Amino acid sequence: QVHLVESGGGLVQPGGSLRLSCTTSGIIFRIYTMGWYRQAPGKQRELVATITSGNTTNYADSVKGRFTIDRDNAKNTAYLQMNSLKPEDTAVYYCNARLAIREVWGQGTLVTVSS
Repeated sequence: QVHLVESGGGLVQPGGSLRLSCTTSGIIFRIYTMGWYRQAPGKQRELVATITSGNTTNYADSVKGRFTIDRDNAKNTAYLQMNSLKPEDTAVYYCNARLAIREVWGQGTLVTVSS
């Protein structure tokens, strides 16, 4: 059975940092493209960042230069380092694993940026 479990969310002040983790099981992690998406209240889910099996990364314009996605294939885990957080980064962050047409989602972790 496939599981994606996000962790690391929480409350942080503007300008602060958080590191999200997505631990997976039940998939051959190293061959999957991993992604982070987010959904703010009243808005559609949007792409934040992706990293391919070959470590090619892609970022939403809104997070470029502030967020970094990476992966540790030995630990079957993907990460999202978030720096210089802004109130508009407040959202539920979801981990995604994708291989061709197969796609799996985590349950999400809440990030709140507020003073």
